[in-house]
Amino acid sequence: MAATPPPPGFDFSHPPFDLLGAHEQQWLARKLDLVLFAPGQRVIEQAEASAAVYVILKGEVVATDVEDGQETPFGDYRHGDLFGAFAAIAGRARHRYRAREETLCYAIPAEAFRELIAHNPRFSAYFLESMAVKKRLLRERDRPSDLAEVMLSRIRDGLVVAPVLLPAGQPVEAAVRAMRAARVDNVLVQFGAADSRVLTELGIVTRTDLLDALALKGASPADPVDAHARRPVIAVEDEALLFEALVTMTQKRIHRIVVTRGGEVRGTLGLMEVLSHFSAKSHLINFRLEQAQSSADLHAIAQEFTGLVRTLYAQGAKIRFLMDLISALNTRLLARLCELDPPPVPLTLLVLGSEGRHEQILKTDQDNALILPEGAADPVGFAEGYSAELQRMGFPPCPGGVMVRNPVWRRSEREWLRTVRQWTYAADGAAVMNLAILFDASVVYGPPEPLAVLKQAIHGLAGDRGAMARFAEPAVAFRTPLTLFGGLKEGEQGLDLKKGGIFPVVHGVRALALRHGIAPTNTYARIEALVAAERLHPDTGRDLAQALSVLIRLRLGEQLAALGRGEAAGNALKVDQLRRLDLDLLRDALRVVRDFQGQLRREFGLG
Repeated sequence: MAATPPPPGFDFSHPPFDLLGAHEQQWLARKLDLVLFAPGQRVIEQAEASAAVYVILKGEVVATDVEDGQETPFGDYRHGDLFGAFAAIAGRARHRYRAREETLCYAIPAEAFRELIAHNPRFSAYFLESMAVKKRLLRERDRPSDLAEVMLSRIRDGLVVAPVLLPAGQPVEAAVRAMRAARVDNVLVQFGAADSRVLTELGIVTRTDLLDALALKGASPADPVDAHARRPVIAVEDEALLFEALVTMTQKRIHRIVVTRGGEVRGTLGLMEVLSHFSAKSHLINFRLEQAQSSADLHAIAQEFTGLVRTLYAQGAKIRFLMDLISALNTRLLARLCELDPPPVPLTLLVLGSEGRHEQILKTDQDNALILPEGAADPVGFAEGYSAELQRMGFPPCPGGVMVRNPVWRRSEREWLRTVRQWTYAADGAAVMNLAILFDASVVYGPPEPLAVLKQAIHGLAGDRGAMARFAEPAVAFRTPLTLFGGLKEGEQGLDLKKGGIFPVVHGVRALALRHGIAPTNTYARIEALVAAERLHPDTGRDLAQALSVLIRLRLGEQLAALGRGEAAGNALKVDQLRRLDLDLLRDALRVVRDFQGQLRREFGLG
């Protein structure tokens, strides 16, 4: 390896070097070397430290994984690409790097690189933090937006209102006086010891609760406040993010949540206190949903969801938080539609598939079903009207007919149980997928008990090896779009992220959850539960969750771009339009998927 004096013209406008200040750029320029590698020469050895981080000026470097003496190609690096950062930071390289042809590189000494990492948080975050944070840093050069601050702020940061505690047995009048004196809108009623702040011994009463009781329910100011306290209280730890509290309040349809520390009450947090930190009007969607008086009101609100997603995505919101919030709003939208035009019978409305798992972000096909009371007349008119309203809101009909307007997806509990048994032992793939999407169902309106009965019946598959093998098989039916030499396969429309990566993870985790009796429906929650039950290795669980987030984020970015161009949102991705950072993340994610498929084949005895 030959070395020459540092050349002029290093491109500091290219990420991540544009995150350095002018003084840091000048300092780094003095540290640079220009090095030349011969064809076939090793630049960095796998599992070893690297003396430098390299940026290619001319030529090509190939990265491979070495196992049992065999090399498996991972990817190739060309002009402008950076490699070796992990080896410089962690002291060991993830891959072997070799020059494929005569290659000229800028070399940043590892010690200098680590010094920049230590002293520049933005530069450090580019390499050490999640892809969401990296993208946020690239978009926000000077200061984070109000929304980004909320995404990263924790509840403990000065937003909690001190609790007002009132012993049980006190009159309503005392509760009102206590609220007025403390200038708060709620009190916590102590049903245990007088000094207790234990959640299970508390109830919460808000000003609205008491107003309703006095004005509408005939309560007297002398009545005990206990009768109006809601239990159990909904709580969140003060270490949680503000965004998590917002999601919880949206899901539970409450405007105030109790804040705890180590299981004991620290205070309360109101929805308005959280929303006051959001600068965009669209973040008041939840309030507007509650105030909606007609389906036309709901239509107008539904049109704002994509804009909300676009804002959150642009600010680098974590994929899981983004899913949680949008799914909570979608669920409330669907339920509100039923409340404004109630069904003629006390049915249970289910959402299925990605919506049931709380993983839908943009509006996709309607996937819903009804569980009807035994002996009730088929509510054809309600089902037709409901599907038509959703279509007007931007939820297109399901091409496979998985929607309430299809009588196949409107059944009584007894008929559903019979159908579940039929799907369980059917050999065709359609039956398997019908069973899978029903397994992911969640209730948006009506009593939840009928769904619990169906879930219990589906969990009965776990003891049947043949049925479980048939259920798991679709997870390995699609091969990951990786070539033998570590490249990425694209079809005419691009690389299909759903078939090649997202679906194998989602369905594979779903199959493991069914086999091991895991109750949650969300894929991330299932992964966590499988790890806790020691059915997945912690490293595998971590890699699967990260890979899924990468794949979903890449797809969402392309979908939003397509919508911006006036095109339909799909699952295809043009690989040649990816930045090097995203390209490496995609390769890593797909390799995790491929390894997971191998694990599924072994566990379920699949070929």
